[in-house]
Amino acid sequence: MPLKNYGVLAATAVDRRREDSTDTPHYQIHLRDAAGTDYRAAVNVESQQAPSELLQVVVDDFRHPLTGLLPAAGSGWTDLPSKPGTAALDFIRGNLFDPAALRILPPGLPGADNDLADLLDHYVGRAIDDPAAAVYVIGQRFGPEPGVPDKVFGFRPGNGVHDVHMNQGNGGRFRSDNGVYQDGGLLIHLPAENRWVAVFLAFQSQAWHTDDTTGHPLPGTPPRPTDPTGHDAPLRIVAALVNPVGPGPEDETVTVLNTSAAAVDLTGWHLVDQSEQRLALPAGPLAAGATRTVHTAGGLTLGNHGGAITLLDPSGLKVHGVAYTARQAAAEGRTITF
Repeated sequence: MPLKNYGVLAATAVDRRREDSTDTPHYQIHLRDAAGTDYRAAVNVESQQAPSELLQVVVDDFRHPLTGLLPAAGSGWTDLPSKPGTAALDFIRGNLFDPAALRILPPGLPGADNDLADLLDHYVGRAIDDPAAAVYVIGQRFGPEPGVPDKVFGFRPGNGVHDVHMNQGNGGRFRSDNGVYQDGGLLIHLPAENRWVAVFLAFQSQAWHTDDTTGHPLPGTPPRPTDPTGHDAPLRIVAALVNPVGPGPEDETVTVLNTSAAAVDLTGWHLVDQSEQRLALPAGPLAAGATRTVHTAGGLTLGNHGGAITLLDPSGLKVHGVAYTARQAAAEGRTITF
Protein backbone atom coordinates (compact mmCIF):
# COMPACT_ATOMS: atom_id res chain seq x y z
CA MET A 1 0.00 0.00 0.00
CA PRO A 2 1.19 3.60 -0.50
CA LEU A 3 3.03 5.56 2.17
CA LYS A 4 1.13 6.59 5.28
CA ASN A 5 1.38 10.14 6.64
CA TYR A 6 2.84 11.63 3.47
CA GLY A 7 3.46 15.36 3.60
CA VAL A 8 5.90 18.23 3.85
CA LEU A 9 7.88 19.69 6.74
CA ALA A 10 8.46 23.45 6.55
CA ALA A 11 11.18 24.50 9.01
CA THR A 12 14.69 25.87 9.41
CA ALA A 13 17.81 23.72 9.61
CA VAL A 14 19.75 24.01 12.88
CA ASP A 15 22.19 21.06 12.79
CA ARG A 16 23.24 18.03 10.73
CA ARG A 17 25.13 14.78 11.19
CA ARG A 18 26.62 12.19 8.86
CA GLU A 19 26.21 8.46 9.42
CA ASP A 20 29.03 6.80 7.49
CA SER A 21 29.45 3.67 9.61
CA THR A 22 25.94 2.26 10.02
CA ASP A 23 24.42 -0.61 8.04
CA THR A 24 21.90 1.73 6.38
CA PRO A 25 23.57 5.16 6.50
CA HIS A 26 21.51 8.32 6.46
CA TYR A 27 22.30 12.00 6.41
CA GLN A 28 20.53 13.39 9.47
CA ILE A 29 19.17 16.95 9.61
CA HIS A 30 17.87 18.66 12.77
CA LEU A 31 15.10 21.14 11.95
CA ARG A 32 12.86 23.43 13.98
CA ASP A 33 9.59 25.11 13.00
CA ALA A 34 8.37 28.60 13.95
CA ALA A 35 6.49 27.20 16.97
CA GLY A 36 9.71 25.71 18.39
CA THR A 37 8.92 22.05 17.57
CA ASP A 38 11.98 19.95 16.71
CA TYR A 39 12.16 17.42 13.89
CA ARG A 40 14.74 15.11 12.36
CA ALA A 41 14.95 14.41 8.64
CA ALA A 42 16.59 11.06 7.89
CA VAL A 43 17.84 11.22 4.29
CA ASN A 44 19.05 7.97 2.73
CA VAL A 45 22.53 8.01 1.24
CA GLU A 46 22.75 4.26 0.53
CA SER A 47 20.29 1.58 -0.59
CA GLN A 48 19.59 -1.73 1.16
CA GLN A 49 18.94 -3.21 -2.28
CA ALA A 50 21.74 -3.61 -4.84
CA PRO A 51 23.18 -1.60 -6.42
CA SER A 52 23.69 0.34 -3.20
CA GLU A 53 24.75 3.74 -4.57
CA LEU A 54 21.93 6.26 -5.00
CA LEU A 55 21.01 8.35 -8.00
CA GLN A 56 20.94 12.09 -7.32
CA VAL A 57 20.30 15.35 -9.06
CA VAL A 58 20.58 18.89 -7.69
CA VAL A 59 18.67 21.66 -9.44
CA ASP A 60 20.50 24.82 -8.32
CA ASP A 61 17.88 27.16 -9.74
CA PHE A 62 14.65 25.19 -9.38
CA ARG A 63 11.71 26.80 -11.18
CA HIS A 64 8.49 24.84 -10.95
CA PRO A 65 4.87 25.70 -10.08
CA LEU A 66 4.93 23.44 -6.99
CA THR A 67 7.01 26.01 -5.07
CA GLY A 68 3.93 28.22 -5.07
CA LEU A 69 1.88 25.40 -3.54
CA LEU A 70 4.10 24.81 -0.50
CA PRO A 71 2.92 25.90 2.96
CA ALA A 72 4.30 28.98 4.69
CA ALA A 73 7.95 28.90 5.71
CA GLY A 74 8.45 27.54 9.22
CA SER A 75 4.87 26.24 9.50
CA GLY A 76 5.87 22.71 10.55
CA TRP A 77 4.26 19.53 9.26
CA THR A 78 1.49 19.59 6.63
CA ASP A 79 -0.21 16.47 5.24
CA LEU A 80 -0.30 16.30 1.45
CA PRO A 81 -2.88 14.51 -0.71
CA SER A 82 -1.18 12.27 -3.26
CA LYS A 83 -2.60 13.88 -6.37
CA PRO A 84 -1.62 16.38 -9.08
CA GLY A 85 -2.12 20.10 -8.56
CA THR A 86 -0.70 19.95 -5.02
CA ALA A 87 2.80 20.12 -3.54
CA ALA A 88 3.02 16.31 -3.73
CA LEU A 89 6.05 15.16 -5.73
CA ASP A 90 6.05 12.66 -8.58
CA PHE A 91 9.40 12.15 -10.28
CA ILE A 92 7.76 10.67 -13.39
CA ARG A 93 4.55 12.68 -13.80
CA GLY A 94 5.53 16.01 -12.23
CA ASN A 95 8.31 16.96 -14.70
CA LEU A 96 10.49 18.10 -11.81
CA PHE A 97 13.80 17.37 -13.58
CA ASP A 98 15.26 15.49 -16.52
CA PRO A 99 15.81 11.85 -15.43
CA ALA A 100 18.85 11.74 -17.71
CA ALA A 101 20.51 14.28 -15.38
CA LEU A 102 20.60 11.79 -12.47
CA ARG A 103 24.08 10.68 -11.48
CA ILE A 104 25.41 7.98 -9.14
CA LEU A 105 27.24 9.01 -5.98
CA PRO A 106 28.69 6.74 -3.27
CA PRO A 107 27.40 7.34 0.27
CA GLY A 108 30.71 8.31 1.83
CA LEU A 109 34.37 8.40 0.81
CA PRO A 110 37.56 9.85 2.32
CA GLY A 111 38.25 13.35 1.08
CA ALA A 112 36.10 16.35 0.24
CA ASP A 113 33.28 16.86 -2.25
CA ASN A 114 33.25 13.32 -3.61
CA ASP A 115 30.21 11.59 -2.10
CA LEU A 116 26.50 12.04 -1.45
CA ALA A 117 26.95 13.07 2.17
CA ASP A 118 29.35 15.81 1.05
CA LEU A 119 26.81 17.05 -1.48
CA LEU A 120 24.04 17.22 1.12
CA ASP A 121 26.40 18.86 3.60
CA HIS A 122 27.10 21.66 1.14
CA TYR A 123 23.45 22.65 0.74
CA VAL A 124 22.25 21.92 4.27
CA GLY A 125 25.24 23.78 5.69
CA ARG A 126 24.31 26.74 3.53
CA ALA A 127 20.77 26.64 4.96
CA ILE A 128 22.07 26.46 8.54
CA ASP A 129 24.33 29.47 7.99
CA ASP A 130 21.49 31.57 6.51
CA PRO A 131 18.78 32.33 9.12
CA ALA A 132 16.41 33.40 6.33
CA ALA A 133 16.70 30.11 4.43
CA ALA A 134 13.50 28.06 4.43
CA VAL A 135 13.83 24.28 4.25
CA TYR A 136 11.11 21.95 2.98
CA VAL A 137 11.46 18.19 3.45
CA ILE A 138 8.88 16.08 1.64
CA GLY A 139 8.38 12.45 2.63
CA GLN A 140 6.70 10.27 5.26
CA ARG A 141 6.34 11.42 8.86
CA PHE A 142 7.41 9.38 11.88
CA GLY A 143 6.38 10.16 15.47
CA PRO A 144 5.79 12.11 17.56
CA GLU A 145 6.98 9.58 20.15
CA PRO A 146 5.94 10.91 23.61
CA GLY A 147 8.64 10.46 26.24
CA VAL A 148 11.17 9.11 23.75
CA PRO A 149 14.19 11.27 22.89
CA ASP A 150 15.32 11.52 19.29
CA LYS A 151 17.97 8.86 18.72
CA VAL A 152 20.32 11.23 16.89
CA PHE A 153 19.89 14.75 18.30
CA GLY A 154 18.28 13.93 21.66
CA PHE A 155 15.34 16.37 21.58
CA ARG A 156 11.96 15.26 22.95
CA PRO A 157 9.71 13.88 21.67
CA GLY A 158 11.24 11.94 18.78
CA ASN A 159 9.66 13.34 15.65
CA GLY A 160 10.51 13.75 11.99
CA VAL A 161 10.36 12.70 8.36
CA HIS A 162 11.98 9.95 6.29
CA ASP A 163 11.53 8.35 2.83
CA VAL A 164 12.99 11.52 1.33
CA HIS A 165 13.46 9.82 -2.06
CA MET A 166 11.54 8.31 -4.96
CA ASN A 167 8.73 6.12 -3.62
CA GLN A 168 7.49 4.26 -6.69
CA GLY A 169 8.85 1.73 -9.15
CA ASN A 170 10.04 -0.57 -6.35
CA GLY A 171 10.19 -4.34 -6.68
CA GLY A 172 10.73 -7.12 -4.15
CA ARG A 173 10.23 -6.34 -0.47
CA PHE A 174 9.78 -2.61 -1.08
CA ARG A 175 6.97 -3.05 -3.61
CA SER A 176 4.38 -2.31 -0.91
CA ASP A 177 5.76 1.25 -0.60
CA ASN A 178 4.81 2.13 -4.17
CA GLY A 179 2.37 4.91 -5.01
CA VAL A 180 1.99 7.89 -7.31
CA TYR A 181 2.44 11.51 -6.21
CA GLN A 182 4.22 10.49 -3.01
CA ASP A 183 7.91 10.91 -3.85
CA GLY A 184 10.25 12.68 -1.43
CA GLY A 185 12.62 15.57 -1.84
CA LEU A 186 14.59 18.36 -0.18
CA LEU A 187 13.90 21.97 -1.22
CA ILE A 188 15.68 25.05 0.10
CA HIS A 189 14.47 28.61 -0.50
CA LEU A 190 17.13 31.33 -0.39
CA PRO A 191 15.09 34.58 -0.24
CA ALA A 192 18.09 36.89 -0.54
CA GLU A 193 18.86 35.35 -3.94
CA ASN A 194 15.22 34.77 -4.93
CA ARG A 195 16.27 31.20 -5.66
CA TRP A 196 15.20 27.65 -4.89
CA VAL A 197 17.54 24.66 -4.66
CA ALA A 198 16.06 21.17 -5.05
CA VAL A 199 17.71 17.82 -4.25
CA PHE A 200 16.11 14.64 -5.59
CA LEU A 201 17.23 11.08 -4.79
CA ALA A 202 16.31 7.69 -6.24
CA PHE A 203 17.48 4.09 -6.01
CA GLN A 204 19.07 2.43 -9.02
CA SER A 205 16.73 -0.55 -8.57
CA GLN A 206 13.60 1.57 -9.14
CA ALA A 207 11.72 1.55 -12.44
CA TRP A 208 11.01 4.77 -14.37
CA HIS A 209 7.78 3.69 -16.03
CA THR A 210 5.10 2.92 -13.45
CA ASP A 211 1.38 2.25 -13.27
CA ASP A 212 -0.63 5.48 -12.99
CA THR A 213 -2.66 4.11 -10.07
CA THR A 214 -0.38 1.81 -8.07
CA GLY A 215 3.09 3.14 -8.86
CA HIS A 216 4.23 -0.44 -9.55
CA PRO A 217 6.79 -1.02 -12.33
CA LEU A 218 5.35 -1.59 -15.78
CA PRO A 219 6.81 -4.86 -17.13
CA GLY A 220 8.76 -4.80 -20.36
CA THR A 221 9.26 -1.04 -20.43
CA PRO A 222 12.52 0.71 -21.32
CA PRO A 223 14.82 1.94 -18.53
CA ARG A 224 15.38 5.49 -17.35
CA PRO A 225 16.75 7.71 -20.16
CA THR A 226 20.44 8.39 -19.73
CA ASP A 227 21.22 10.71 -22.64
CA PRO A 228 20.94 14.36 -21.51
CA THR A 229 20.88 15.52 -25.16
CA GLY A 230 17.51 13.82 -25.63
CA HIS A 231 18.73 11.26 -28.19
CA ASP A 232 16.96 8.50 -26.26
CA ALA A 233 13.60 9.83 -27.48
CA PRO A 234 12.65 10.96 -31.00
CA LEU A 235 10.21 13.69 -29.94
CA ARG A 236 10.54 16.53 -27.43
CA ILE A 237 8.39 19.45 -26.30
CA VAL A 238 10.32 22.60 -27.19
CA ALA A 239 7.83 25.47 -26.70
CA ALA A 240 4.37 26.44 -25.49
CA LEU A 241 2.15 29.51 -25.80
CA VAL A 242 0.15 29.35 -22.57
CA ASN A 243 -1.06 32.98 -22.34
CA PRO A 244 -2.05 34.24 -25.81
CA VAL A 245 -3.00 37.85 -26.40
CA GLY A 246 -6.68 38.63 -25.92
CA PRO A 247 -9.61 37.39 -23.86
CA GLY A 248 -10.59 33.75 -23.51
CA PRO A 249 -11.09 31.28 -24.94
CA GLU A 250 -7.44 31.58 -25.90
CA ASP A 251 -5.61 29.79 -28.71
CA GLU A 252 -2.96 27.99 -26.64
CA THR A 253 -0.34 25.89 -28.42
CA VAL A 254 2.41 23.35 -27.72
CA THR A 255 5.28 22.81 -30.17
CA VAL A 256 6.90 19.38 -30.59
CA LEU A 257 10.25 18.75 -32.33
CA ASN A 258 11.35 15.56 -34.06
CA THR A 259 14.99 15.25 -32.99
CA SER A 260 15.60 11.98 -34.83
CA ALA A 261 17.08 11.38 -38.28
CA ALA A 262 13.88 9.86 -39.66
CA ALA A 263 10.22 10.80 -39.95
CA VAL A 264 8.00 9.87 -36.97
CA ASP A 265 4.35 8.92 -37.33
CA LEU A 266 2.43 10.96 -34.76
CA THR A 267 -0.52 8.57 -34.76
CA GLY A 268 -1.22 7.51 -31.16
CA TRP A 269 1.03 10.13 -29.54
CA HIS A 270 -0.58 12.32 -26.83
CA LEU A 271 0.07 15.47 -24.82
CA VAL A 272 -1.02 15.51 -21.15
CA ASP A 273 -1.54 18.57 -18.95
CA GLN A 274 -1.12 18.95 -15.18
CA SER A 275 -4.72 17.84 -14.59
CA GLU A 276 -4.01 14.65 -16.59
CA GLN A 277 -6.23 15.68 -19.51
CA ARG A 278 -5.03 14.15 -22.80
CA LEU A 279 -4.88 15.50 -26.33
CA ALA A 280 -3.96 13.40 -29.36
CA LEU A 281 -1.31 14.79 -31.69
CA PRO A 282 -2.46 15.17 -35.32
CA ALA A 283 -1.94 11.84 -37.07
CA GLY A 284 0.61 11.57 -39.83
CA PRO A 285 4.38 11.82 -40.33
CA LEU A 286 6.58 14.50 -38.82
CA ALA A 287 9.76 14.87 -40.87
CA ALA A 288 13.22 14.61 -39.31
CA GLY A 289 14.16 17.93 -37.71
CA ALA A 290 10.68 19.35 -38.21
CA THR A 291 8.31 20.82 -35.64
CA ARG A 292 4.56 20.51 -35.19
CA THR A 293 2.59 23.19 -33.36
CA VAL A 294 -0.47 21.66 -31.73
CA HIS A 295 -3.52 23.78 -30.82
CA THR A 296 -4.82 22.65 -27.43
CA ALA A 297 -8.43 23.91 -27.57
CA GLY A 298 -10.87 21.28 -26.40
CA GLY A 299 -8.15 19.08 -24.96
CA LEU A 300 -5.57 20.60 -22.63
CA THR A 301 -5.73 23.43 -20.12
CA LEU A 302 -2.48 25.38 -19.86
CA GLY A 303 -3.10 27.57 -16.83
CA ASN A 304 -1.45 30.94 -16.37
CA HIS A 305 -0.49 30.06 -12.79
CA GLY A 306 2.07 27.47 -13.84
CA GLY A 307 1.70 23.94 -15.09
CA ALA A 308 3.24 20.83 -16.59
CA ILE A 309 3.06 19.28 -20.07
CA THR A 310 3.96 15.66 -20.77
CA LEU A 311 4.46 13.78 -24.04
CA LEU A 312 3.34 10.13 -24.25
CA ASP A 313 4.25 7.68 -27.01
CA PRO A 314 1.64 5.38 -28.66
CA SER A 315 2.10 2.78 -25.89
CA GLY A 316 1.24 5.40 -23.26
CA LEU A 317 4.79 5.73 -21.88
CA LYS A 318 6.25 9.10 -20.96
CA VAL A 319 8.87 10.26 -23.44
CA HIS A 320 9.41 13.86 -22.36
CA GLY A 321 7.97 16.43 -19.97
CA VAL A 322 8.33 20.11 -19.13
CA ALA A 323 7.02 22.52 -16.51
CA TYR A 324 6.54 26.28 -16.43
CA THR A 325 5.92 28.78 -13.63
CA ALA A 326 3.37 31.56 -13.19
CA ARG A 327 6.14 34.08 -13.76
CA GLN A 328 6.97 32.54 -17.13
CA ALA A 329 3.30 32.59 -18.11
CA ALA A 330 2.73 36.20 -17.02
CA ALA A 331 3.89 37.82 -20.27
CA GLU A 332 0.85 37.81 -22.55
CA GLY A 333 1.56 36.55 -26.04
CA ARG A 334 5.08 35.33 -25.25
CA THR A 335 6.05 31.78 -26.20
CA ILE A 336 7.89 29.85 -23.48
CA THR A 337 10.83 27.75 -24.71
CA PHE A 338 12.11 24.63 -22.96
